[in-house]
Amino acid sequence: MSLGSAEFAYLQKMVQDASAIVIEPGKEYLAEARLASIAHVEGMRTVQELIEALRFSPVSDLHNRVLDAMTNNETTFFRDQHPFTALRDWILPAALERNSSERQLAIWSAACSSGQEAYSIAMLIEDDLWGLPQWQLRIIGTDLSRTVLDRARKARYNQMEMTRGLTPQQIQRHFTRHDNEWQLHENIRRRVEFRHLNLFDSWRDLPAFDIVFLRNVLIYFEIERKREILGKVREILRPGGVVVLGGAETTFGLDDAFERRTFSQATYYTIRR
Repeated sequence: MSLGSAEFAYLQKMVQDASAIVIEPGKEYLAEARLASIAHVEGMRTVQELIEALRFSPVSDLHNRVLDAMTNNETTFFRDQHPFTALRDWILPAALERNSSERQLAIWSAACSSGQEAYSIAMLIEDDLWGLPQWQLRIIGTDLSRTVLDRARKARYNQMEMTRGLTPQQIQRHFTRHDNEWQLHENIRRRVEFRHLNLFDSWRDLPAFDIVFLRNVLIYFEIERKREILGKVREILRPGGVVVLGGAETTFGLDDAFERRTFSQATYYTIRR
């Protein structure tokens, strides 16, 4: 039995209330694909039966697992490459020059999923900037899902994840194979701190950042929610700091305080002076 309109509406509201993520009408197939395995493990015949069970137990481990499944987004190492080229050749050198006296640098990977973006940043700094010796470097990855954060902290990836974005040289330099998985080396793992965070909760425990990767996040929210996040980014961004959004995202029409800049084929944003 396919997912009915009432069950899908319940799922939409549940996800939006918990995360502000909007599941568009017509995405019933996506819900069924992501939730079928949970239904099977729970001994249920259909996803519709699973949603019915959530109605009677709205706050539970099952609820959290369904929310994880519906909010986990795809990520890869060095995704789209161009933002990382800009990071290496322009964004990082500019930040290092700005902070040369204090020798401190803070970078945030928001909605980091299973950690590939944050670890890509750490690998880039290790390979191209010799790890920034004598600098106080903080790379923080945050996500709504505790499940993917656990994966990120373990830093073990399967063969398919390894071949998406990493060169053979990077794999050889930074990973060790264990059976069918690859373990990221400790010198890269210890550079990244992972925290649980709903972007619409308080950010008071986060430091001020020089660089914020907020890629492929805003596209899931309604306009007012996008504006809310960008306003909070402005407050947490250090003078001269940079925000990197996804390729289909922009601050245009949302927050006039941001100025669009480009480097090669990459786009990033700074606060207008």
